[in-house]
Amino acid sequence: MRPRVIFITLVLVLLAVFAMANWPLIMASQSLSLVFTRVEAPLGLILLIAVAVLSIWYVILSIGTETAALLEVKKYAREILALRKQAEDAEASRLVEVKKLIQEEFETLRSQINERFAQSENTLIDELEKAGNTLAAYIGELEDQITGQDRHPPPPPLR
Repeated sequence: MRPRVIFITLVLVLLAVFAMANWPLIMASQSLSLVFTRVEAPLGLILLIAVAVLSIWYVILSIGTETAALLEVKKYAREILALRKQAEDAEASRLVEVKKLIQEEFETLRSQINERFAQSENTLIDELEKAGNTLAAYIGELEDQITGQDRHPPPPPLR
């Protein structure tokens, strides 16, 4: 319990004990002035009823204040949950966008790698064909020299 509630409860209990101990005096009838007229009534009972009415009024106001505060807290909790969900959705959307961007970059890199691989393959094939042709030419020359069918005379010696 809150200290304020404990204090008020203690004061009301002490007031009730005081009223019970002095009940005959509280119920003693006296002449009371109501500004325009005079009335015979027990002053202690009127004051006790006034304290009881004010106490009940305070309790009702406290309950109303607490209820309003709880409703406001509940409203803020709902707003926080909605904002959290919105933030999570935005984060998920950003993650999807990042994933899409990364996939696009990977596809771009993959196509570039495939193009370079194809270029390298074509270059390698061309180089192999050139090397094969050169090798075939050398082999042909060697065959001609071995068989004596050298159609091309050797170059003149340099002096």
